[in-house]
Amino acid sequence: MITGIKGIRIRRAAAVAVTSGALLATGALTAAPAQAVTTPSITAKSGFLMNSATGKTLFTKAENTHRLTASTTKIMAAKVVLSQSNLNLDAKVTIKKAYSDYIVSKNASSAHLIVGDKVSVRQLLYGMMLPSGCDAAMALADKYGSGSSVSARTKSFISKMNTMAKSLGMTNTHFDSFDGYSNGSNYSSAKDLTLLARSAMKSSTFKSVVKTKSYTATTTTKNNYTRKTTWTNTNTLLGWNGTLGVKTGSGTEAKYCLVFAATKNGESVMGAVLTAPSAANRTDDVKKLINYGYAKIS
Repeated sequence: MITGIKGIRIRRAAAVAVTSGALLATGALTAAPAQAVTTPSITAKSGFLMNSATGKTLFTKAENTHRLTASTTKIMAAKVVLSQSNLNLDAKVTIKKAYSDYIVSKNASSAHLIVGDKVSVRQLLYGMMLPSGCDAAMALADKYGSGSSVSARTKSFISKMNTMAKSLGMTNTHFDSFDGYSNGSNYSSAKDLTLLARSAMKSSTFKSVVKTKSYTATTTTKNNYTRKTTWTNTNTLLGWNGTLGVKTGSGTEAKYCLVFAATKNGESVMGAVLTAPSAANRTDDVKKLINYGYAKIS
């Protein structure tokens, strides 16, 4: 028999132990709920984020609104090129004066291709996607379009871009250029561009190109000499927190755009921001979305 204060303490301890055991047995004690992830606020007029492994939507902001896409248009140009049957990435393309004239007329971003040089299709992809060379984009459109003139072939290529958009379910997209310099009807949406990027990133060649920070191309001049040209990727986020692409874009009306993809610790996110007010805002928006995406799927 237990008596006195000591006995009372023992009985109380035993009662607590029995009560705790009963609660555990019935599941009455549960872990505290995980802290909710705060949905970010972005400055871009449109934004979209998905789990790129599953396709699940993680964030939306005016995701279906038509926006100018600037040079993110070149993602589709690359997709069309890489979808060609019997594609030879080492095939040579001779740079024409028409490409140089186009750059001058548009005051467009350039890969600084020299008239008469022979440049491979692979090199043109790097020249189009890293420094956002509109001359490289035109060279590819000219090669893979059909027709009897540069104008006809580039228009044919743009038609292929629109056909591809329909096949990918990009219902809020229309292209009227091969590089993003709109002729009045070149638009897409944050969601559509993310769908495009998800498809394009399935190509190992595309993925290798867009994650490259710097690339040096050795080309052959019209006099059979060699020329080296180094291109630096306009996407300064590469490598940050697992970022591995995809394409920047900017313009007077389009403002600042970025289609992005990132993977860390087995978690993959992909998305787009369109019409951000500045390059710095664009970067901040994408960082917020990538961090948010990782937190949502972890």
